[in-house]
Amino acid sequence: MRRTTTPGAARGNGPGPEGWRSGLREPLPTRVEGLPALPAAYGETLDAGLEALGETLPPGVRTRLDDHVRLLLAWNAAINLTAIDEPAAVAREHVLDSLAALPLLRAAGADRLLDLGSGGGFPGLPLAVALPAHRALLIDSTAKKTRFLATVTAALGLDPGVAVAAARAEALARDPRHRGRWPVVVARAVAPLAELVELGLPLLARGGLLLAWKRVPLEAELARAVAALRALGGGPPQLEPVAVAGLEDHRLVRIVRVGPVPAGFPRDPAARRRRPW
Repeated sequence: MRRTTTPGAARGNGPGPEGWRSGLREPLPTRVEGLPALPAAYGETLDAGLEALGETLPPGVRTRLDDHVRLLLAWNAAINLTAIDEPAAVAREHVLDSLAALPLLRAAGADRLLDLGSGGGFPGLPLAVALPAHRALLIDSTAKKTRFLATVTAALGLDPGVAVAAARAEALARDPRHRGRWPVVVARAVAPLAELVELGLPLLARGGLLLAWKRVPLEAELARAVAALRALGGGPPQLEPVAVAGLEDHRLVRIVRVGPVPAGFPRDPAARRRRPW
């Protein structure tokens, strides 16, 4: 698969000293150098959340997580990567929410992950950075978002362990290099659970783990996913809380692929719309 590259026109050192809300339209940065430092509230929020999660990150990991956020904020006004643009809220709602999956991934012994609809890089980038020797593929169907992701992986020195592709899950699931090959598929703010089951399980190896980021109440969504789970070899969903202040309504839905996946799945988007689960 060919790596997505950032066009040569997207250069520069980012916003000036006015900070994140200057409104100036400068060239999108491809390097971290010259970007504003994150405010103290960001670091305090991240520190408190990491303590709640029981996680201690080496300095190099923490620097990469911070630099991802600095690039995210610098690019966001131009390509709308996230509606959350306060640095402390980004620490809580994006970085910590992503890192909440670390214990589950360690317990699964996973050494690779595929992030569906990665967007601004969550949850795939923080997880790839925080898990030693981890390999990840970040996919998104929007080219401008994959340009951002490719910029971040290059700026953070994550090549070649973290790859980026402008692709849809349906296309990857038809590719024998990906179908049934991944130990972990993660998806955050992508689709209803039944659709995630259809998109994610065909990419998983038997025994592989699908992790979906959701919010309570979830009863109706879980009920609608039952038919998809039965049809595509998924085990019963297990819900894991997120132990971070402000994320009390967040849940990680853990689904293991336990059976075969029929060859006709995932269906194309039009077919899914005609016959939802």
